[in-house]
Amino acid sequence: MNAGNPDPDPRNTPGLEPGGSVPPGETPPAESSTSEAGPRHEPPRGGARGPLIVILVVVVLVAAFFLAFAFLV
Repeated sequence: MNAGNPDPDPRNTPGLEPGGSVPPGETPPAESSTSEAGPRHEPPRGGARGPLIVILVVVVLVAAFFLAFAFLV
């Protein structure tokens, strides 16, 4: 099984200057894979209002229970 060398040969890579440097304005060969990272989108907003209301109702009920317990005992 021959895996070979995964690195490209700098002599055959277009857009490279002698020595392997990239001229100004040229995209380096390794940068081309960043376009495959997937779509960028904003996460949906407003989904936390329902759980927040439920948590606040539970907190108010617990506080009312302890206040009633303190006044009745």
